[in-house]
Formats: sequence, C-alpha cells, structure tokens
Amino acid sequence: MSLAELELLCTHLYVETDLSQRIEAEKALLELIDSPECLSKCQLLLEQGTTSYAQLLAATCLSKLTSRISPLPIEQRIDIRNYILNYVASQPKLAPFVIQALVQVIAKITKLGWFEVQKDQFIFRDIIADVKKFLQGTVEHCVIGVIILSELTQEMNLVDYSRPSAKHRKIATSFRDISLKDIFVLACSLLKEILSKPLNLQDQDQQNLV
Repeated sequence: MSLAELELLCTHLYVETDLSQRIEAEKALLELIDSPECLSKCQLLLEQGTTSYAQLLAATCLSKLTSRISPLPIEQRIDIRNYILNYVASQPKLAPFVIQALVQVIAKITKLGWFEVQKDQFIFRDIIADVKKFLQGTVEHCVIGVIILSELTQEMNLVDYSRPSAKHRKIATSFRDISLKDIFVLACSLLKEILSKPLNLQDQDQQNLV
C-alpha cells in the first residue's frame, strides 16, 4: 500500500461514518498487520504521514503486532521500543492521543518482555532510566515521561485473559517489587520540583504536567 492508500485507510477507520466502509477498512487493517511489510509501513506513516490519524494507525498496528501470542523476535521488539522512544522525544508536540497510543506500545513491549534476558540483562526493565531522560527535558518532555510512567503502571496491572493468569501475576508482582517504588519516588520528586516554581496558568503544557 502506498502512503496515499494508507492515509485513505486512516480516514475510513477513524472518520468514516458509513458502516460498510469501516468494516472493509478494519479488514484491510488486519491484512496490513499480517503483512511482512507492516513495520516498514508503520515507519512510513510515522515519518511521512500528513495527519495525526496516520500516526494513530501506525501505533494501532504496532500495538497489535507486539501483543500477539507468538511474539516478534526480541531484537525487533527492542528496535520498536527504541524507535518509539526516540520518535516521541523528537516530536513532543504530537497530538496527545497519538503520544498515548505510542506509549501504550512501549508499555506492552515492556510488560510482555519483563523476564526476557539478553546478554545477561533484563533488557526491557531499563524503562525507568529512559523516563528519567524525559523528566530532565522540557515541560513537554516531562509530560511524556509522566505518561510513560502512568501507562506502564496501568499496563502491568491490566489482566490479559488470552494469556496465563499465573504469568500476569508473576510480572505484576515483580514490577511492584522492582520498579514501583522508583516510580513513586520519581513522581514525588517531579511534583516537588513543579510546586517549587511559579505556575503559569496560561501555559497549557504546565497545566498538563500538573
């Protein structure tokens, strides 16, 4: 599918009111996810798409792709996570619903790969270190960092009934024991920093952060 065809698919999925066209668009979405070109098409939408819906479609595809029972190779999931982190860091003014959708992909990848090891390291557990980089940036970057922490915490507690409940409990418990305190300390530190500075109520970014 070309960029123009992909953007037309976005319109049918997210804007179209005709039910039959939406059903056809949903079928096309499933075909896109099953396509070996799915990742390259997602990258095309993120880098060259002309609307926020194009970016949302990419996030939707990535979410479904990374949530499959048969996971992508660990290297691909690492690449997707790092790509999204760099993407939202370089474009902090994305539509809020796009940022949230992309961050949800990071949260899913982190949860599903929580116990995976590469080179003797739990490779997906370094997300807190990534968040700290956002919290050291602009107000917009801080907002993204807070969204990552929020979505990650929610995802870890979200039960996926298509997977063994014992594995979910094991991941949720491990996350609580290893990372939840760090998240709480980070959030308190950030809140303390915000309250120590004058709040400009005309600044939407500051309001979002608070």
